[in-house]
Amino acid sequence: MTDKQFQTLDDFLGTHFIYTYDNGWEYEWYAKNDHTVDYRIHGGMVAGRWVTDQPAEIVMLTPGVYKVTWTEPTGTDVALDSLPNEQKMHGTIFFPKWVQDHPEITVTYQNEHIDLMEESREKYATYPKLIVPEFAKITYMGDAGQDNDAVINQTPYAGMTDDIRAGKFYDEHYRHTQA
Repeated sequence: MTDKQFQTLDDFLGTHFIYTYDNGWEYEWYAKNDHTVDYRIHGGMVAGRWVTDQPAEIVMLTPGVYKVTWTEPTGTDVALDSLPNEQKMHGTIFFPKWVQDHPEITVTYQNEHIDLMEESREKYATYPKLIVPEFAKITYMGDAGQDNDAVINQTPYAGMTDDIRAGKFYDEHYRHTQA
Protein backbone atom coordinates (compact mmCIF):
# COMPACT_ATOMS: atom_id res chain seq x y z
CA MET A 1 0.00 0.00 0.00
CA THR A 2 1.30 3.41 -0.93
CA ASP A 3 2.49 5.55 1.96
CA LYS A 4 2.22 8.91 0.19
CA GLN A 5 0.46 11.79 1.87
CA PHE A 6 -2.50 13.10 -0.10
CA GLN A 7 -2.65 16.90 -0.20
CA THR A 8 -3.67 17.91 -3.74
CA LEU A 9 -6.10 16.66 -6.36
CA ASP A 10 -3.13 15.44 -8.40
CA ASP A 11 -2.10 13.24 -5.45
CA PHE A 12 -5.51 11.55 -5.63
CA LEU A 13 -5.77 11.16 -9.41
CA GLY A 14 -4.20 7.95 -10.68
CA THR A 15 -4.69 6.17 -7.34
CA HIS A 16 -6.16 2.66 -7.26
CA PHE A 17 -8.13 1.72 -4.12
CA ILE A 18 -9.66 -1.37 -2.57
CA TYR A 19 -12.08 -0.73 0.26
CA THR A 20 -14.59 -2.67 2.32
CA TYR A 21 -17.78 -1.10 3.55
CA ASP A 22 -18.94 -1.75 7.10
CA ASN A 23 -21.73 -3.94 5.64
CA GLY A 24 -19.04 -6.25 4.14
CA TRP A 25 -19.32 -5.17 0.50
CA GLU A 26 -15.88 -4.95 -1.14
CA TYR A 27 -15.16 -2.54 -4.00
CA GLU A 28 -12.12 -1.76 -6.13
CA TRP A 29 -11.98 1.75 -7.56
CA TYR A 30 -9.54 3.76 -9.69
CA ALA A 31 -9.38 7.56 -10.09
CA LYS A 32 -8.42 7.29 -13.76
CA ASN A 33 -8.16 11.06 -14.36
CA ASP A 34 -9.92 14.27 -13.34
CA HIS A 35 -13.22 13.25 -14.96
CA THR A 36 -13.27 9.43 -15.23
CA VAL A 37 -13.33 6.43 -12.86
CA ASP A 38 -13.09 2.66 -13.35
CA TYR A 39 -14.28 0.09 -10.80
CA ARG A 40 -14.94 -3.57 -10.00
CA ILE A 41 -17.38 -4.84 -7.40
CA HIS A 42 -16.20 -7.86 -5.41
CA GLY A 43 -18.90 -8.14 -2.75
CA GLY A 44 -22.51 -7.17 -2.20
CA MET A 45 -25.69 -7.41 -4.22
CA VAL A 46 -23.99 -6.55 -7.53
CA ALA A 47 -20.69 -8.43 -7.01
CA GLY A 48 -19.11 -9.26 -10.35
CA ARG A 49 -20.07 -5.96 -11.98
CA TRP A 50 -17.29 -3.88 -13.53
CA VAL A 51 -17.14 -0.58 -15.38
CA THR A 52 -14.52 1.44 -17.21
CA ASP A 53 -14.49 5.06 -18.32
CA GLN A 54 -17.41 6.14 -16.13
CA PRO A 55 -17.71 9.95 -16.32
CA ALA A 56 -17.53 11.46 -12.84
CA GLU A 57 -17.21 14.73 -10.99
CA ILE A 58 -14.00 14.61 -8.93
CA VAL A 59 -13.14 17.43 -6.55
CA MET A 60 -10.90 18.11 -3.57
CA LEU A 61 -12.94 19.50 -0.67
CA THR A 62 -9.90 20.38 1.42
CA PRO A 63 -6.32 19.03 1.36
CA GLY A 64 -6.52 15.22 1.58
CA VAL A 65 -10.34 15.04 1.36
CA TYR A 66 -12.04 14.22 -1.95
CA LYS A 67 -15.60 13.86 -3.25
CA VAL A 68 -16.48 11.84 -6.33
CA THR A 69 -20.01 11.64 -7.76
CA TRP A 70 -21.56 10.04 -10.82
CA THR A 71 -24.75 8.65 -12.33
CA GLU A 72 -24.58 5.28 -14.08
CA PRO A 73 -26.58 4.26 -17.16
CA THR A 74 -28.56 2.03 -14.74
CA GLY A 75 -29.84 5.19 -13.04
CA THR A 76 -27.76 4.41 -9.94
CA ASP A 77 -26.24 7.51 -8.34
CA VAL A 78 -23.02 7.28 -6.34
CA ALA A 79 -21.34 9.74 -3.96
CA LEU A 80 -17.96 8.83 -2.45
CA ASP A 81 -16.05 10.83 0.14
CA SER A 82 -12.45 9.70 0.41
CA LEU A 83 -9.96 10.42 3.18
CA PRO A 84 -6.98 8.36 2.01
CA ASN A 85 -4.60 9.75 4.64
CA GLU A 86 -6.89 8.17 7.24
CA GLN A 87 -7.65 5.07 5.13
CA LYS A 88 -11.37 5.90 5.33
CA MET A 89 -14.19 6.41 2.90
CA HIS A 90 -17.89 7.08 3.05
CA GLY A 91 -20.07 6.08 0.17
CA THR A 92 -23.73 6.52 -0.55
CA ILE A 93 -25.21 4.45 -3.34
CA PHE A 94 -28.70 5.30 -4.58
CA PHE A 95 -29.92 2.14 -6.31
CA PRO A 96 -33.08 2.45 -8.45
CA LYS A 97 -35.83 0.00 -7.51
CA TRP A 98 -35.16 -2.08 -10.62
CA VAL A 99 -31.52 -2.71 -9.61
CA GLN A 100 -32.67 -3.81 -6.16
CA ASP A 101 -35.23 -6.17 -7.75
CA HIS A 102 -33.04 -7.40 -10.65
CA PRO A 103 -29.37 -6.95 -9.63
CA GLU A 104 -28.32 -9.86 -11.87
CA ILE A 105 -28.96 -7.71 -14.96
CA THR A 106 -26.15 -5.37 -13.90
CA VAL A 107 -23.60 -8.06 -13.01
CA THR A 108 -21.56 -7.80 -16.19
CA TYR A 109 -19.02 -5.58 -17.89
CA GLN A 110 -21.39 -2.62 -18.16
CA ASN A 111 -19.60 -0.98 -21.11
CA GLU A 112 -20.63 -3.84 -23.42
CA HIS A 113 -24.27 -3.69 -22.25
CA ILE A 114 -25.21 0.02 -22.08
CA ASP A 115 -28.32 -0.61 -24.20
CA LEU A 116 -29.51 -3.28 -21.75
CA MET A 117 -28.91 -0.97 -18.77
CA GLU A 118 -30.89 1.85 -20.40
CA GLU A 119 -33.66 -0.52 -21.53
CA SER A 120 -33.97 -1.96 -18.01
CA ARG A 121 -34.03 1.54 -16.52
CA GLU A 122 -37.02 2.36 -18.76
CA LYS A 123 -38.76 -1.03 -18.37
CA TYR A 124 -38.69 -1.45 -14.58
CA ALA A 125 -39.58 0.78 -11.63
CA THR A 126 -36.94 3.27 -10.57
CA TYR A 127 -38.58 4.42 -7.33
CA PRO A 128 -38.35 4.08 -4.42
CA LYS A 129 -34.58 4.06 -4.48
CA LEU A 130 -32.60 1.80 -2.17
CA ILE A 131 -30.20 4.15 -0.37
CA VAL A 132 -27.07 2.50 1.02
CA PRO A 133 -24.92 4.91 3.10
CA GLU A 134 -21.85 3.18 4.54
CA PHE A 135 -18.43 3.93 5.96
CA ALA A 136 -15.55 1.93 4.53
CA LYS A 137 -11.98 1.02 5.40
CA ILE A 138 -9.42 1.43 2.64
CA THR A 139 -7.41 -1.82 2.54
CA TYR A 140 -5.22 -1.01 -0.46
CA MET A 141 -3.91 2.08 -2.26
CA GLY A 142 -1.68 1.81 -5.31
CA ASP A 143 -0.13 4.52 -7.46
CA ALA A 144 -1.24 3.33 -10.92
CA GLY A 145 -0.76 6.68 -12.65
CA GLN A 146 -3.44 8.41 -14.65
CA ASP A 147 -5.13 6.89 -17.71
CA ASN A 148 -3.75 3.40 -17.10
CA ASP A 149 -6.12 1.02 -18.91
CA ALA A 150 -4.38 -1.98 -17.30
CA VAL A 151 -5.78 -1.25 -13.83
CA ILE A 152 -9.42 -2.33 -14.31
CA ASN A 153 -9.58 -4.41 -17.48
CA GLN A 154 -10.94 -7.83 -16.64
CA THR A 155 -13.82 -9.52 -14.86
CA PRO A 156 -13.40 -9.80 -11.08
CA TYR A 157 -12.65 -13.28 -9.74
CA ALA A 158 -12.70 -14.79 -6.25
CA GLY A 159 -9.48 -13.84 -4.48
CA MET A 160 -8.55 -11.02 -6.90
CA THR A 161 -8.38 -8.35 -4.19
CA ASP A 162 -6.21 -10.62 -2.04
CA ASP A 163 -3.86 -11.11 -5.02
CA ILE A 164 -3.67 -7.35 -5.53
CA ARG A 165 -2.99 -6.63 -1.84
CA ALA A 166 -0.32 -9.38 -1.77
CA GLY A 167 1.49 -7.82 -4.74
CA LYS A 168 0.73 -10.79 -7.03
CA PHE A 169 -1.45 -9.01 -9.59
CA TYR A 170 0.54 -5.96 -10.86
CA ASP A 171 4.21 -5.55 -11.66
CA GLU A 172 6.33 -2.46 -10.89
CA HIS A 173 4.82 -0.70 -13.94
CA TYR A 174 1.27 -1.44 -12.74
CA ARG A 175 0.64 -4.03 -15.46
CA HIS A 176 -0.86 -7.46 -14.78
CA THR A 177 1.62 -10.16 -13.81
CA GLN A 178 -0.92 -12.92 -14.61
CA ALA A 179 -2.02 -14.00 -18.07
